[in-house]
Amino acid sequence: MPIIHVHMLEGRSLDLKRKLVGAMTEAVVKSLAVKPEAVRIILHDMAKNNYAIAGVLESEKK
Repeated sequence: MPIIHVHMLEGRSLDLKRKLVGAMTEAVVKSLAVKPEAVRIILHDMAKNNYAIAGVLESEKK
């Protein structure tokens, strides 16, 4: 059973998340020859104040 973790910044709509998990499931089904029911996807929404690039919090970028 493939388990996929997706870490992304908060703020994406439910519709976009539906599209993402649908496309990812389809790709895993095709590439690993498993049934869709076997694919697990866990979405981790990260607050922008919990993610930084080059020492700058994403929440503090302009």
